[in-house]
Amino acid sequence: MSNDIILSEETLKSARSAGRKVTAIGGGTGLSSLLLGLKEYTENITAIVTVTDDGGGSGKLREEFNMLPPGDIRNCILSLANITPSMSALLNHRFTNGSLKGQSFGNLFLLALNEIYGSFEVAVAKMNEFLAVTGKVLPVTTANAQIYAVFDDGTKILGETAITEHKKKTNGGIKEVGILPQNAKALPEAIAAIEEADIIVLGPGSLYTSIVPNLLVDGVREAVANSKALKIYVLNVMTQGGETENYSALRHFQEIEKYLGEGIIDVCLANGEKANKKILDRYLKEGAVPLNVTKSEFKNTGARLVCANMLARDGMHVRHDPLRLSYNIIKTASKLRPRKGIMKIYDDLLLRQNM
Repeated sequence: MSNDIILSEETLKSARSAGRKVTAIGGGTGLSSLLLGLKEYTENITAIVTVTDDGGGSGKLREEFNMLPPGDIRNCILSLANITPSMSALLNHRFTNGSLKGQSFGNLFLLALNEIYGSFEVAVAKMNEFLAVTGKVLPVTTANAQIYAVFDDGTKILGETAITEHKKKTNGGIKEVGILPQNAKALPEAIAAIEEADIIVLGPGSLYTSIVPNLLVDGVREAVANSKALKIYVLNVMTQGGETENYSALRHFQEIEKYLGEGIIDVCLANGEKANKKILDRYLKEGAVPLNVTKSEFKNTGARLVCANMLARDGMHVRHDPLRLSYNIIKTASKLRPRKGIMKIYDDLLLRQNM
């Protein structure tokens, strides 16, 4: 294949259009960051986003207007949006004064759509449409779901923000998490996306407040378990204060299996690159340390451990680089579930472009 073909944007667009069906499940900055990279490999993306956030601007809108939290969904939509830099800046703008201080214009945009159409599900669909999103972003449920945690001492705490604050204050261990209402039903479109996926990606993101809440929604766990897709769990780069202090890499994996079921995850994708010590020292003050992974600890899990260099290159943060992470997701799928014919050629082409 000539360099002219490799560099042709038209060919790359065709390759992305024929890309694998990827369903990414999570929330927070982890999911929105992943989506930035994934859209370089495929246009067939569905992001399924948790709706249990109750902090910041999202929490205020949730409380005052009785709507589902828009923040995580807004961030995911903007990651996949095909809009001008000026429009992106507008939607990301946060007010600095008055009653709207700290509130994002993108949140208010989604609030307006919610009031116009009288449905959060329709509001999200319209925002997908207006911003020409690559793929689609879906709330995992339209139920007014809240997360709760039961700690080792039996204390039960309701609400994402309260859980984090309680854990930091008491240093207690989380025994289990759940959602209320317990019968919150998954969005049918979300279940369909899981069933039709070629690749299902869980994470990266906060273990108990971004990933697990999705698995607690009625229908999601069963759909993931029954799907024929390659199931990849992206292990976080660091532990997280207020959630996973002192957790090993294996403990993260075991907690996912606790709520998803054993033997369902095919691949655990982990960062194998060491971060700068000065940056790590800064994270240590916040109670976060690197998740150092060894093949021996995953030997009996039934999942294939794949380690790769995936750190962001900004020299300021210890987190995944969206493009490097997505490259390794597609590379792993190409190795374990290779496609044939023109589809394989397209996959190889995209991987070469973004090495």
